[in-house]
Amino acid sequence: MEKELIIRNEILLNAPPEKVWDALTNPGQTEKYMYNCRVATDWKVGSKVDWNYNGVTYVTGSVVSIDAPRKLVYTVFDPLANYRNVPENYLYITYELIPQDGGTLLKVEQGDYAKVEQGEKRYADAPQGWEPVLVEIKKVVEG
Repeated sequence: MEKELIIRNEILLNAPPEKVWDALTNPGQTEKYMYNCRVATDWKVGSKVDWNYNGVTYVTGSVVSIDAPRKLVYTVFDPLANYRNVPENYLYITYELIPQDGGTLLKVEQGDYAKVEQGEKRYADAPQGWEPVLVEIKKVVEG
């Protein structure tokens, strides 16, 4: 059996889960921390999810499951990358929002890279994972 290649990061935020959820799903908020990209979706299971900046889609995918404001799962794929745009090459993003210490523990997982084309390279290219994005989310929800 292949070893899983999953990026896992978490951060404790001094904000209620509802405010964190809004930051994760509101296009006006996502552009503040996701490299200026606005998310475009209706957040319904099966719906397309695109991350756009200046008319270019940098990441695409679809909503897998949603349980507001506790858990969100969607797939992602870089349409500008040099690998085939097939479902087998999409990664899963999972957000878990856990009330903790009067705030929210936000856990993020991205993977499994072991199951996608060029997975080891893609995994190696993301050494910090979500850490820089989580720092920016913290600024958004606590600011």
